[in-house]
Amino acid sequence: MSRSREISRRTKVAITVGVALALFGTGIGVAAAGGESAAPTVDCPTVGDKLSGVPASAQAEVSRNLALLNTQIDEANRRLVTSQGEGGPNFVQNAILGPLKAKRVATIDRIAIAIGRQGTRPQGLESLATCTLSTAGGGGAAEDPEAPAGEPPAEQPPAEQPPAEEPPAAEEPGEQPPAGVGTITCPDVASQLPAVPAGARAEVDRNLAQLETQIAEANARLVSSVGQGGPNFVQNAILGPLEDKRFAAINRIATAIGRIDARPVGLDALAPCTVS
Repeated sequence: MSRSREISRRTKVAITVGVALALFGTGIGVAAAGGESAAPTVDCPTVGDKLSGVPASAQAEVSRNLALLNTQIDEANRRLVTSQGEGGPNFVQNAILGPLKAKRVATIDRIAIAIGRQGTRPQGLESLATCTLSTAGGGGAAEDPEAPAGEPPAEQPPAEQPPAEEPPAAEEPGEQPPAGVGTITCPDVASQLPAVPAGARAEVDRNLAQLETQIAEANARLVSSVGQGGPNFVQNAILGPLEDKRFAAINRIATAIGRIDARPVGLDALAPCTVS
C-alpha cells in the first residue's frame, strides 16, 4: 500500500515538473517572438507622382530615371543589411543615407532637365532627395516608372540673361586636409569649356563655384571620417556621392551653354575624382 502511494506521488511530481518546463519553454518562445522587430528600411519621398505633363520626348528619360531611383533605394536597403555592426553611431547617415541623397539629387536633377528641355522645368523636386530610416518595415512606396505624359509644348526661345561682368573663373583647389589624410583631386572643368555665351555665363559661373564647394565639402568629410567604415568607405561614402553631385553640376553647365550655342560633349568624363 505504501509502495503504491510512493509511486503515485512520484508520478504527480514528474507530471508537475513536465508541465512547468513546457510552460517555461512556451514563455521563452513567446518572449522571443515578441522581441523581434522589423528590420529598418530606407523610406524616401516618391517623385513620379509629383510630376505632371511630362513631354512625350522626355518620357523615356524620365521613366529611366524613376526606375533608377527605385534601384538606388534597393541598393541602400541591401547595404543596411550587410553593414550591420559596422562603423560608429553615425555610420548609417554617413555611409548609406548621405550617399543615397547625393545619388537622388543627381537623378532628380536629370529628370528636371529632361522635362525642361521641352517644357517648363519643375521646381522644388530637390526637396524629395532626402530619405530617412523607418523601423516600421516595408519602406516607402516604390516609384512608378511610367511618368504622367503630357502634350509637348511649342518650343520656347531661350531666355536672354544679362551678361556677367567677369569671365568664368578657373577652378581653384579647395582647402587641403592635414598631411597624411589624403586630398581629393578632381579634373578641372572650366578649362575644358568652349567659349561661354554671354546669356549662359551667370549660370555657368554659379555651377563652377558649386563644383569647388563640393570638393571642399568632400575634403572636410575625408578628414572628419578618418577611421570610419570598411575598406570601401571612402569610395562609397565620399567619392561616389561627390561624382554624382559633380555629374549634376556639369550637366547643368552643358545645358546652360546648349540653350544658346552648341552643347559641349564629353564633360561627363570630368565627374569622377580620386584621393591622392
